[in-house]
Amino acid sequence: MGNRGIAENTTQAGGGLSGNALKIIAIIAMTIDHLTWLLLPGFRTDPLTILLHVIGRLTAPIMMYFIAEGYFHTRALKKYVGRMLAFAVVSHFAYQLLFGDTFNFLPGIPQTSVLWPFAMGLLALWLDQCENPKLKRWHRFILIWICLILAFPADWSMPAAVTILYMGRNRGNFRKQMTYLVIWIATYSAVYFFFIDRVYGILQMTVVFAIPLLSLYNNTRGKWKGMKYFFYVYYPAHMAILGLIRIYVLRH
Repeated sequence: MGNRGIAENTTQAGGGLSGNALKIIAIIAMTIDHLTWLLLPGFRTDPLTILLHVIGRLTAPIMMYFIAEGYFHTRALKKYVGRMLAFAVVSHFAYQLLFGDTFNFLPGIPQTSVLWPFAMGLLALWLDQCENPKLKRWHRFILIWICLILAFPADWSMPAAVTILYMGRNRGNFRKQMTYLVIWIATYSAVYFFFIDRVYGILQMTVVFAIPLLSLYNNTRGKWKGMKYFFYVYYPAHMAILGLIRIYVLRH
């Protein structure tokens, strides 16, 4: 615990993609996925729709990885957490505008966007790494579980938050980080497979295609410093635009 800014992911030396490049890939993949939901709504199983959604599965693991990395790189942790929470709240309304009642956690409880479990995962990681003597180990254990439980009613749900936590715990060991990614997303996929939709459950496991991309990370940010804000602005903005198109142009 408390090793912020120390560990480096030495298993990825010699890679060729900066953090900015990987985030751009994530943004493009996410946009393709959301356009597919807009233009080809529902759990369709034709090859084209599946392929487009497979591309979309690249986004979540890339962003989980960089949220965990961001914890160790930021010089203003409270601002980082606050920014995540603020954008999670804003993104809820954009998410509902785009998806409406397509997804619900439980009847009457609308699902929120993936930024919510991302924020809860970051909070859990903060608590896990905290060195405050006033917070005993059992205090942190309870608070971490509260964060993880709060992540449930969202896209990618609790597994997204747990993945961020374990990626942070295992920073510097890429193999372990990716192993936990597969384990926790497999639990999410299993719930979909057995209780909601089998095809969509299998589809979620295609997050593994992001692993080769992440293995190319060269531990550099990239030249443009604004990327750390761009994703969080782009995420709700593009959903709001697509949501307005859904309501006023496509009318569905």
